[in-house]
Amino acid sequence: RSRTHESILKEVRELAEFGYSEVQLLGQTVNSYADPSPKSLRFSDLLLAVADIPGIRRVRFTTSHPRDFSRDIVEAIESEPKLCNHVHLPVQSGSSRVLGAMQRTYSRSEYMDRITMLRGAKRPISITTDIIVGFPGETAEEFEETLTLMNEVRYEGVYSFKYSPRPNTASLAMGDTVSEDDKSRRLAVLQQRQREIQAEHNLALAGVTFELMVSNKSRRENYWTGHTTCNRVIAFTSQEPDLLGSYIPVRITDAGSGSLNGEHVR
Repeated sequence: RSRTHESILKEVRELAEFGYSEVQLLGQTVNSYADPSPKSLRFSDLLLAVADIPGIRRVRFTTSHPRDFSRDIVEAIESEPKLCNHVHLPVQSGSSRVLGAMQRTYSRSEYMDRITMLRGAKRPISITTDIIVGFPGETAEEFEETLTLMNEVRYEGVYSFKYSPRPNTASLAMGDTVSEDDKSRRLAVLQQRQREIQAEHNLALAGVTFELMVSNKSRRENYWTGHTTCNRVIAFTSQEPDLLGSYIPVRITDAGSGSLNGEHVR
């Protein structure tokens, strides 16, 4: 049962009073939220209301479901800088037939309509996803459809997995029809392509300055890590003695396929 808009805001206000400045709204399909009170407020209304709470500097949410991802969420991110410009939008497969077999309730073209909304936003929005390879019945041609979708979307990050049978799922009755060798090969191909895409994204960030929320102190002297609002992790150097939990500007000095490095800008 959905919690009311007001009960969520009350909890976030309490967190802000304790000194928390970044919050994340969590749900298996978080953007499907609907306020059960007579106000019937939308998820985008909730995001904006959380961002309006004094002391809150960043608001994240995960995981979104493509079926219920609507234009008003993009408009909220465009209008409110406190809403982090990152959306995790699982696709699972680039094949409409496989998506139907997964009971995902959207087609490839419907998913791409959501991507077009996000990529067309006035404010750049980072997009990450989940992909499964080797779902029962997935052909080599259908796996290629997933690769072409990746090439089209150019995700900032992908969580990728080999299919494995799970209890109480519809796919269990389909049988595990793709061999382990084929699953492993497909996963390796997909991950290599994503590394190439991420390297291109990261190289374009050289010299760019981001605001980081510092989240970790490295064992190496004067090394720290932090998160940008678009959910990139950056390792950086600083001579400052105590940065944990602070928000600071960091300029990217070095970029690779899986890492970003920078320096604290004073």
